[in-house]
Formats: sequence, structure tokens, C-alpha cells
Amino acid sequence: MVSILAEISFQDFQKLDLRVGRVVKAERIVGSRNLIRMIVDFGSEKRQSVAGLLQYYKPEELTDRKFAFILNLQRKKFMGIESQCMVLAAEDEKDHVVLLKPEKDIEVGSRIR
Repeated sequence: MVSILAEISFQDFQKLDLRVGRVVKAERIVGSRNLIRMIVDFGSEKRQSVAGLLQYYKPEELTDRKFAFILNLQRKKFMGIESQCMVLAAEDEKDHVVLLKPEKDIEVGSRIR
């Protein structure tokens, strides 16, 4: 059963900085069972993202691929490593996780609306 969260206004949605980024480097975080550190190119800047994806993806499967990210989420540290953006993923009821990516090729840094 899918639980629906509270609705937000369109103005609140517009506050989200959602963009397409290309993972230029991905590596397992030593000492962690599930964390991957990614360096992501957004065109005008590169940011670091930390995500618990190791049970779903190998770091080499992420490199040179484009995914959807949120850039203005509050930064958080995982095992002392700051995550400066968050990759977006879908998860079903069977705990399958897939990263969201553009259907067609588009420039890095493109806004998601």
C-alpha cells in the first residue's frame, strides 16, 4: 500500500533545485557496508554526493552516467564525508531501488521541472 504524503504548494515545489548531473567518479567508502561517494558534474560546478547504494549498484556502474539530483537539500555528513547533493531513486515494495535518469540525452546541469 502506498502512503501519500501531505500536499505541498506549487511555490514550494519551485524551491527545489532539481538538476541532471553526470557522475564523473564513484567509489566505495572504506569501512562502510553500503555507502558510495560520487563526484557529480553539473556543468557550472562539481559536487560530492554520498548515497547508500552499494547493495544495488557497483561504483563502476554509476561512472559516466547521468541521473537526477536535488542540489539544495540541507548538506549532511556520512562517516565524516559531506554529501552536497542527493541522487533521486525509486523504491518499490520489494525493496528494489533504481536511480532516476533522463529518458534522452540532455546537457548536465539541466533543470528538472
